[in-house]
Amino acid sequence: MDLVSTALLMTAGLASGLAGSIGGLASLFSYPALLAFGLPPVVANVTNTVAMFSTTVGTAAGSRPELRGHGRRVAKLVVVAAIGGSAGAWLLLATPDKAFEVAAPWLIAFGSALLLARDPLRRLADARAARMASSASFLPLAVAVALVGVYGGYFGAASGVIMLAVLCAAATEPLAVTNAVKNMATGAANITAAVAYAFLAPVHWLAAGALSCGCLVGSWLGPKIVRRLPERPLRFAIALAGLGLAASLWVT
Repeated sequence: MDLVSTALLMTAGLASGLAGSIGGLASLFSYPALLAFGLPPVVANVTNTVAMFSTTVGTAAGSRPELRGHGRRVAKLVVVAAIGGSAGAWLLLATPDKAFEVAAPWLIAFGSALLLARDPLRRLADARAARMASSASFLPLAVAVALVGVYGGYFGAASGVIMLAVLCAAATEPLAVTNAVKNMATGAANITAAVAYAFLAPVHWLAAGALSCGCLVGSWLGPKIVRRLPERPLRFAIALAGLGLAASLWVT
C-alpha cells in the first residue's frame, strides 16, 4: 500500500465512523472504498467487518452520556446480537462467495424503508407494549435483533440502519439514546464476526488497519454530532442515504 491509498482509506474510515455512529451507514463509505482499492467483494467484505471493530470502541467512548442507566438493556441486546453475528459469519464462510451480493441491496432498502416509517411503527409498538408485560415483549425484539445480527455478521452494509429501525419501533426515547444502544448491539455482532474472519477469512490487514484508524476518530465524533442535530431531518437523511447505497449495489 502506498501513502495515497493509505490516506484515502483513512479518509473513508473517518467518513464511515461518522456515518456509522450517527445512523448505521458506515459501509456507505468503507465498502466501496475497499472495492475501489482493488479488493474482491468477499475480501472487501471481511476486511470491512474487521476494520469496523474500531467503530464500536469509538462509539462506546463517545456515547457514555446516552448509555448511562441502560446497562441491563444493552447487556441483553449485546448478547442476542453477538449470537446473531456468529451465525452470520458462519453463513458467509459456508456459502458461495457471491451469495451475499444478491440479498444485500434488498435488506438495505428494507431497513431504510423501516426507518422512514419509524413513527407509525412506534405507535404500533407503544400500543402493543401497553397490553403486554415488558418481560413478555422482549422476545419479539430479541428475535429481531438476532436476525439483524445475522445480517451484520454476514455482510453488514447498513445493518445499523436496520437495527436502528428495529430499536426505534420498540422504544420511545430520544434518537441519540436509541442510536447509542444501536451502536452497542451492532458492534457486538460485528466483533464476533470479525474474530471469526480474523482466523478463517482472507482479511487484507493493511487496508483494515488504515480504515480502522479513520473509523476510530469518526465514530468517537459521531455521537457528539447526534446530540446537536435535529432528529427528524437526520433520520430521513440516514434513510435516503441507505436507499442510495442499495441502488448503488443493485447497479454494480
